[in-house]
Amino acid sequence: MSPPATKRRKLSHSSSDSDSDNDSFASFSSEDPPNGQPKSNDAPGEEMEALEADGDDNGSGNSGEEMDTQAELSVDKTASHEQRVSKSKAAPRKMGDGNGTAYNAEVFKSNLFKLQVDELLEQVRPVHTRKNDSIESAVRTLKTIIEEIPARKPASVGEAQRSLLKKDKVVVPMHLPQDVNYKLEYAKPANFNVVGSHPLKTGTKTGDELILDLMIMMPPNLFERKDYLNHRYFHKRAYYLACLAAGVKSCKEQRYHLSFDYLHGNTLLPILIVELNRTTHPTQTLPCKNLRIVILPSIPDDLFPKEKLLPVKNCIRPKSATEAEPSSLQPTSFYNASIRADSLASSYLKLQNQVSRRCEAYTDACLLGRIWLKQRGFNGRIQGGGLGNFEWSILIALLLEGGGPKGRPAFSLGYSSYQIFKATLQYLAGKDLLKMPHLIGGDSTSLPKNAGLPIVFDGARALNVLFKMTPWSYKLLQHEARATVAMLNDSTFDHFDAAFILRNDQPLCRYDVVVELPSSLGAVDTADNRDDSVSKPCRNLYSVLSRGLSDRITAVCIRLPEDHCWDITSPTFTHSSNSVISIGLILDPANAHKLVDHGPSAEDKKAAALFQKFWGEKAELRRFKDGSILESLVWSSKDGTGSIFRQILTYLLKRHFGEKFASAMNYKGEADTALLTWGSKSEISPNNLFQPVIVAFQKLERDFRGLEDVPLQIRHVLAADTQLSYGSKNVPFVPGRTRMLTPANVVIQFEGSARWPDDLDAIQRTKIAFLLKLAELLDDAVEEVTTRVGLENSDSPLLNQSFLDVIYADGSAFRLRIHHDRESTLLERQLQDKTLPSQEKLETASALAIYKQSFLRQPSHTQAMQTLATRFPVLSPTIRLLKKWFSSHLLSTHFSSSFIDLLAVRAFTNPYPWTAPSSATTGLLRSLIFLARWDWRREPWIVDLSATGDMKPELVSTITTRFEAWRKIDPALNRVVLFAASNVDTDGTTWTDHARPAKVVAARMTALAKAAVAHIKDEDTNLDFGNLFVSSTDEYDVLIKLNPRYVKLGQPTKISNSGYKNLPSTIDNDIVGFHPVRLFIEDLEKCFGVALVLFWNEDGGDVVAGLWNPQMDGRGWKLKLGYSSMPVTKEKDGEVFAYLNKEGIVNEIARLGGELVKAVEMRER
Repeated sequence: MSPPATKRRKLSHSSSDSDSDNDSFASFSSEDPPNGQPKSNDAPGEEMEALEADGDDNGSGNSGEEMDTQAELSVDKTASHEQRVSKSKAAPRKMGDGNGTAYNAEVFKSNLFKLQVDELLEQVRPVHTRKNDSIESAVRTLKTIIEEIPARKPASVGEAQRSLLKKDKVVVPMHLPQDVNYKLEYAKPANFNVVGSHPLKTGTKTGDELILDLMIMMPPNLFERKDYLNHRYFHKRAYYLACLAAGVKSCKEQRYHLSFDYLHGNTLLPILIVELNRTTHPTQTLPCKNLRIVILPSIPDDLFPKEKLLPVKNCIRPKSATEAEPSSLQPTSFYNASIRADSLASSYLKLQNQVSRRCEAYTDACLLGRIWLKQRGFNGRIQGGGLGNFEWSILIALLLEGGGPKGRPAFSLGYSSYQIFKATLQYLAGKDLLKMPHLIGGDSTSLPKNAGLPIVFDGARALNVLFKMTPWSYKLLQHEARATVAMLNDSTFDHFDAAFILRNDQPLCRYDVVVELPSSLGAVDTADNRDDSVSKPCRNLYSVLSRGLSDRITAVCIRLPEDHCWDITSPTFTHSSNSVISIGLILDPANAHKLVDHGPSAEDKKAAALFQKFWGEKAELRRFKDGSILESLVWSSKDGTGSIFRQILTYLLKRHFGEKFASAMNYKGEADTALLTWGSKSEISPNNLFQPVIVAFQKLERDFRGLEDVPLQIRHVLAADTQLSYGSKNVPFVPGRTRMLTPANVVIQFEGSARWPDDLDAIQRTKIAFLLKLAELLDDAVEEVTTRVGLENSDSPLLNQSFLDVIYADGSAFRLRIHHDRESTLLERQLQDKTLPSQEKLETASALAIYKQSFLRQPSHTQAMQTLATRFPVLSPTIRLLKKWFSSHLLSTHFSSSFIDLLAVRAFTNPYPWTAPSSATTGLLRSLIFLARWDWRREPWIVDLSATGDMKPELVSTITTRFEAWRKIDPALNRVVLFAASNVDTDGTTWTDHARPAKVVAARMTALAKAAVAHIKDEDTNLDFGNLFVSSTDEYDVLIKLNPRYVKLGQPTKISNSGYKNLPSTIDNDIVGFHPVRLFIEDLEKCFGVALVLFWNEDGGDVVAGLWNPQMDGRGWKLKLGYSSMPVTKEKDGEVFAYLNKEGIVNEIARLGGELVKAVEMRER
């Protein structure tokens, strides 16, 4: 887990998110006081993934508001079992809460997972004490004020409204019709109850704000028998609420701040919020800075017949007599459920109390669900998905009581909290409640047919528990549930953080494409016309997108603008003209950018007609190779209007909603096209961009295998370069347009032979002879190819000494090295020689590590990356973007390209809490989040590179043990700072040995990643992706400005034509593989690396930045310090110390650079 950090946290309260919707119920009286309140400043939190305090959808539903509370959530994975048990205050489970490891592993995934769950619950579970007397006093004071509000006589709607407005300056929080005959009146409440999660102890710790829900029972005699029809109940309820507001406002002794809001975003159910704080009420001695009491009007369960409010009934009758027959009208399920929800508080309290007594794990299962929902952005508000803490807890209670075969319980009462939590997720993931509603008790005829809504119907109470959910929020819930079940079933990695700690509700990280549209399309209907959770235009938008995009997407989610509370003297809250509807799309990478869509057969006249009507002029009949004639859609990848997916989206909006609306679309996605050099066109597979170099490599292999008179048979020709694994920042070359200036590394291995010498030095000379022979044969056998043998590592005789460059006329270039497996045997034998001097031993060990990296690990890594790039189509552009990010921040020279591959692959092979991304920009953002959270001092980076994703737990354990051994051997991180391993390379140090990168560079990587993540969070959907790649040089000590003429050498360049078609292009093969700036920096690191750390953007950067090593200053004066120094004498004792000769080093850099360096700037800090 990454180090804890502070963050802004949302409002917190002790009632549940949907709690105010009667998720708990407790009689409020002096004989039965509510339970103690949680302390105010002990809520957990963590950067980007903090668990927000308490309910995400409280009574007022203001889940979007934030407080500046700072807190920390830390689950200590290494704490002992005894410590956990001693701290835990959860009641022991009757059905065997044993400490046995076998039992814990069975019911909690693993022993470690159980410890983590226990620690998490301990941190979030509120401490109920007697310190809530001040809260009780505040609620009692408010109760007394309400009881003293005088009754109001029956009056007409117009008269009642005018009286409130004139005398009390209070506006009724709902539009009331004037042409009705019924009267409005107010009478003293029949009952008061504190409701919410607090009485049931299913809430979480709160911060500076506490929210309590106070349910007020309206007298039954205020309503008539048929007031459930035509919004009459809601009109009387709104008037009653306005009278409560007027009465509380009239109390001058209490300085309350009053406002209206909608209960969970439901415009049919306004609520009153009463706020007080320590400043306005110093005598209350509140345990929190602010207390918000949410007043919820309610009615008795038997006020209206529940048969009249079933989902199949219509309760909004038209005025025209000809249409008044109820059986001919559409059901008003949402309207009916809103009335039922107002009357079921006590019934659900009894259910939850009964279940909590019978199943001791129920409360903790509710807490786990609360955390899981919060981290995924779900809450009880309609805008937040419509499923929050109340729905979660009631769903569990119902499934513990019934819902199984033959009416038996679906869950066992003996389940642990983890088992209940997982079983609930499996229930949500496995059932399609849109197509097959689930009835728990009652008559199946009460369920609507093909309603297109998720239905879990509580037959005993006649309520669809999921009535606030929309089809898209349910589909997203299913998507998240399936992802979580998959991670919990994974025995290889511990996914505790992904399940409960890491937040995944940031739109640009969650979705592959985000589209913002003017909210005028989904304008909220007035309450009198509203019989659904969202407006009909929004449902129409969802229908068009889901049908039009079909298999190109796996999920679409529409997010409506949030409602906010408003003053009681103002009209109903209205959204600003700038508000937008946000649409999140999760793509199917296999189909998102296909060019042709197949429709129905021409023989199916009805289906073909519907297809043509939907698509208009875009639909056309086509005959295919198999002889079928189908309605089809053909999209062009060359019309310049963006990707195929964007073209389709624009066309759908334009055809079904108009040109004006389509032009207002704000499309967030595909930023990789603009950010990458020779960028990936989204209408084709990103891997196709690398096809030319792959084809060129295949030709190279054929050419070598076709050679005759080769002394030994060629066994393998292996790719060993990032350019051949779809992972280089720049596309290596495009035939006819660009050429490769950096040859791709290739390893060639011959069959075994006893003729090879048994001496390291002789082997290197034999390799040279082999390469010369291969070059000669290739020149004779292949036309238009240039070969040259080069020497390397001349100062290190134990390393490979030679290579062969093969340059084709089309611009492709390769560098071959010979792999002879006898070298490793000789190096290991030399390493075991006890008489070998220590310096030679170090050189031999280093040579063996480089041998394994170059000839064993790199080819295996390249092959694995090729397979993964085929398995995940957007892996290639994601890797390229991440490498561009490293280069843009001047870090790339410190990190191996293969190491960055491992960083990017994590988002695909172990993507939780998300699924594998389907767009490169989403892959980049998630990679940065994982990178920012990586505590590389304490955790290894382990990646599964297998094609099937079946890395074994034993292998992970082995890698972890090796990491721990390295940390014990090298606690100061002087040799291995970052440890990154995979099933291909279990060593973990192949790409990071010898302090590459150093601690200061690794720390800067983490700091930059955290800064990027914070910027992503702050900007939200307004993020400019280009800003993530902007780096400042203000904090560096030295700036070496390079001559622009040389910085691009080594990058793919355009081919210069000869000017005549019958003449070949002019190619200067001497510059292939020549990187002057890189060679210059390598020389500087050899000369001044101890004193100066250099940073450079190898992707054509024209500035090399440097930081002085502060540890080199103030050392005792002596000879052979290893860097340019100057003596400084202290005035007090005359002692001489050595300090860096910074000016001398800077001058030497300028001299060594020659014409390569334009200027060197040294800054005084």
